[in-house]
Amino acid sequence: MTNHWNDIANADVILIMGGNPAENHPISFRWVDKAMEKGAKLICVDPRFTRSAAKAHIYAALRSGTDIAFLGGMIKHILENNLIQKEYVVEYTNASFLVDEKFDFQDGLFSGYDAKGRKYDRTTWKYQMDAKGIPKMDKTLQNPNCIYQLLQKHYSRYNLDLVSKITGTPKDDLLKVYKAYTETHKPDKVGTILYAMGWTQHTVGVQNIRAMAIIQLLLGNMGMAGGGVNALRGESNVQGGTDHALLFHIIPGYNPMPRATDKTLTDFLERNTPKTQDPKSLNWWKNRPKYIVSLLKAMYGANAAKENDFGYSWFPKLDEGQNASWLILFDQMAKGKFKGFFAWGQNPACSSANAGKVRKAMETLDWMVNVNLFDNETGSFWKGPGTDPSKIKTEVFMLPCAASFEKEGSITNSSRLMQWRYKTINPPGQAKPDLDIMHALYQKVRKLYKEKGGAYPEPILNLSWNYGAKGPDGTIKHPDPHFVAKEINGYTAKDIEVEDAKTKVKTVVAKAGEQLGSFAFLQDDGSTTSGCWIYCGSYTERGNMAARRGKADPTGIGLYPGWAWCWPVNRRIIYNRASVTWEGKPWDPKRAVIWWDGSRWQGDVPDGPQPAGDIYPFIMVPEGHARLFAAGLADGPFPEHYEPLECPIEKNLLSSQKLNPAVRLFGEPGIGAGADKYLTCDPRFPLVCSTYRVTEHWQTGVMTRWTPWLVELEPQMFVELSRELAKEKGISNGERVVVKSARGEVDAKAIVTERFKPFKIADQTVHQVGIPWHYGWVTPPDGGDSANLLTPTIGDPNTMIPESKAFMVNIEKKGGK
Repeated sequence: MTNHWNDIANADVILIMGGNPAENHPISFRWVDKAMEKGAKLICVDPRFTRSAAKAHIYAALRSGTDIAFLGGMIKHILENNLIQKEYVVEYTNASFLVDEKFDFQDGLFSGYDAKGRKYDRTTWKYQMDAKGIPKMDKTLQNPNCIYQLLQKHYSRYNLDLVSKITGTPKDDLLKVYKAYTETHKPDKVGTILYAMGWTQHTVGVQNIRAMAIIQLLLGNMGMAGGGVNALRGESNVQGGTDHALLFHIIPGYNPMPRATDKTLTDFLERNTPKTQDPKSLNWWKNRPKYIVSLLKAMYGANAAKENDFGYSWFPKLDEGQNASWLILFDQMAKGKFKGFFAWGQNPACSSANAGKVRKAMETLDWMVNVNLFDNETGSFWKGPGTDPSKIKTEVFMLPCAASFEKEGSITNSSRLMQWRYKTINPPGQAKPDLDIMHALYQKVRKLYKEKGGAYPEPILNLSWNYGAKGPDGTIKHPDPHFVAKEINGYTAKDIEVEDAKTKVKTVVAKAGEQLGSFAFLQDDGSTTSGCWIYCGSYTERGNMAARRGKADPTGIGLYPGWAWCWPVNRRIIYNRASVTWEGKPWDPKRAVIWWDGSRWQGDVPDGPQPAGDIYPFIMVPEGHARLFAAGLADGPFPEHYEPLECPIEKNLLSSQKLNPAVRLFGEPGIGAGADKYLTCDPRFPLVCSTYRVTEHWQTGVMTRWTPWLVELEPQMFVELSRELAKEKGISNGERVVVKSARGEVDAKAIVTERFKPFKIADQTVHQVGIPWHYGWVTPPDGGDSANLLTPTIGDPNTMIPESKAFMVNIEKKGGK
């Protein structure tokens, strides 16, 4: 989230699209209710009439996988009706920047496309630079090469007729949504977007969010109270997991993963530290050397010295161009490339796209360790439906672990809010907290490397491991999460002084041996440590900031700066310098986030402490301006509509490029490689399908399916279908059916409902159905199996997140109730 949960109450217009918070984030919906109590307008756009839609003032239905067409139509509406916040767009975005004259877009392809490699050469996607190395600008926005003009040209094609034919949304409904949301282009009106997996789980997932970011920038909604682009994360700590490098392409604090071609630390930093010649650009990532060296010091302690590149050679690396995403890992596992697998706090036999392929892949392993609260489909894959245990070689170990309330530690929620929670009871039986399990594994692995050597023992033997009080024998018996939290924050080995810009007087801000109060004090000389730079300031000499429970709200807009701790530096709304004019005056005084009082900033922690007018507001990009045109993505600098991998129509109505041209294909249409088969426009699979969640179950149901009262509420797998489709197929409510795709099939109960309606797509009737993804064969006995047995192996080209929200199926009667 750019903003935070309770900030939703500040919005004038709330757009829910790609999510369903009333059911899937029900506690958060109180802030939507509070906004509506104050007069806010709620819009919901979803293929299904959800409980969020039932609360909305405006509801519009759209076919899954067509969000960019829908949003592209809104961008066109904004531009052709001059509904931009002009000063904001000109001064704070790259709308005025001039792009290389060779940049082009023709028939669904941007310049530089390599059809054979399914990738782009992005050479022409760059700014024109002046003699000083600063991007050229035209603040009149008239130059044909300026981004504003390119944006207008790109979205001029997204007219109401075409958007309606692609999305299935009636033109009147499109206009209702467009007119209501674009009211927020006025400086004293603010709109926010709430999205979740309904936007991300597509082959254009990143570009779905980019399209909305463009809208928010054009309307001047970024950095504002009640504004922003707000991701509703699916678990209470998934934001914290991402911050600490859950994903393959980053290391803690959103730094890039080193590649094997970066032989030295200097090589790595030279390639990954952005530069700027513009004196008004703060270019915050210029500090990357400080964050990387401090991370290496946290990893290897005294063993990391300047003479050995601070241990950089020991740090894990990927080969150049290597993709280690989820889909790739299981694809390689299916080919026998892995000996072992730790399934830690996950259930890929149900959660992974194309779950049948994943289950078969695990049969190639020699061993697997399942760390979880309960038995699940992953740990017991060897005795699942259709398997012969006698022919499966994989040895499976179950390590029972503690639930969240059986251990102490922090969680960081969607708001970037780090909150400390306490253990209520001890875990049962042999179950242990994850930290204890990791600690025991480390001790054993280190002992083996020390006694028996190995191919490369140094990365293990040189690790710093000070996560608890040491006993008389010098060992740590019980690791302590407070020690981990302190290392994540970091400390300094020497006194740190800061010089006052006016008086030139130096003040000691941190003494040797102290916990650091801010990442502003991290150094690149090896004198500071920090396990994750964005969390520096979370556990200081004043104590555990995440454990604070201050209830004061001095600004009156719900910032509550004394409640827990929010990264970065306790800033509650990021990009907040964009909420004020160059002079530091709030665009919206009644909901001021920050303001310049003539000598200092007031309100939230500002996005850069420099005086008003000294720096551009978007400090994390080297040009200092938010990007309407983003050259760093794999599939284009502007979002463009492409059809999902599997879709119900023969061609893309916007271009001859049907599928996102940059996605990685695992199989060929209609043929595929065994489990990777996919079919599009095949009469055997005429129905669009999307997976979703219900309130009563969580994720793949490993916890909730073992909870009798929740199973009583939602006992088994079902499929929702419209009355029209049910009539066409002769299916009655509650009847047993089979849902089939090119990859597998799932038994389900039919729920015949008015929540789905047929779409009119390209002059043909298209039906959509929906299924929850919480079920699996282990329990309850008649609960059914995973929806992901149906979904394809395909992912977004930037993130590789699977396309689980738009694929093709059929429904057949099974008979019986």
